[in-house]
Amino acid sequence: MAWTETTRRNYVRRTSGYASDVTDREWDFVAPFMPAPRRLGRPRKTDLRDVLNALLYIASTGCQWRMLPKDFPPVRRCSDISMNGGQWVFGH
Repeated sequence: MAWTETTRRNYVRRTSGYASDVTDREWDFVAPFMPAPRRLGRPRKTDLRDVLNALLYIASTGCQWRMLPKDFPPVRRCSDISMNGGQWVFGH
């Protein structure tokens, strides 16, 4: 496929990150399904898009959690998130 202005827009990346990072268009689709911040307790410090990118990086490369590059959120924050019945679950 040739790169045109139309196709290039579909594959533009937000940063010079990894090939597994979600595009702005993909994030716009996924973001409504991510959990909203809790009303009580400390405010969320970790960007959920970065956590999703970390999970996709591990899924696409097969690397171990402890080998996750340092430019992703801390492993503890990423590994506490899992899918359960089609819903994001935070914590254990």
